[in-house]
Amino acid sequence: MRTMQSWLDGYSADHRHPVNQAIHWICVPPIVWSVIALLWTIPVPSTLAQPGAWAVAAMVLAFYWYWKHSRPLAAALLLAFALLGLLTNLLSGLLGAAALRELAVGVFVAAWIGQFIGHRFEGRRPSFLTDLSYLLIGPAWLMAKLLRKMGFRQIP
Repeated sequence: MRTMQSWLDGYSADHRHPVNQAIHWICVPPIVWSVIALLWTIPVPSTLAQPGAWAVAAMVLAFYWYWKHSRPLAAALLLAFALLGLLTNLLSGLLGAAALRELAVGVFVAAWIGQFIGHRFEGRRPSFLTDLSYLLIGPAWLMAKLLRKMGFRQIP
């Protein structure tokens, strides 16, 4: 099993250009939110669970994957997931499922366009095209950088 540091190093190798890095800071969080929001809008029978159950299930599975690879990053990403879940719940209540879905699709498409523009500057293909696991590494890579900026040294 690869270590989190190995994943982060591989991701870093594909993200060295400053413009690409800046675009990732702008685009990765909205992509994560939009996936949560899209999953939030999948109907759930009221006898089984509350709206948003699919999104919560996905966040739990992602957290478990992060936990297996880096407990400090998993804890920080759990907090991020909780905040994004609360935001999504608020928006769902205000907008309704259909409008939330439309907003999430728009954010998802715009943010991915941004990602591909960043990789044009980089001159390299996005990491996930070689290994889909890198879709989970983008948020972890940003969180690791954020935690280091905040003074945490035991990351990952």
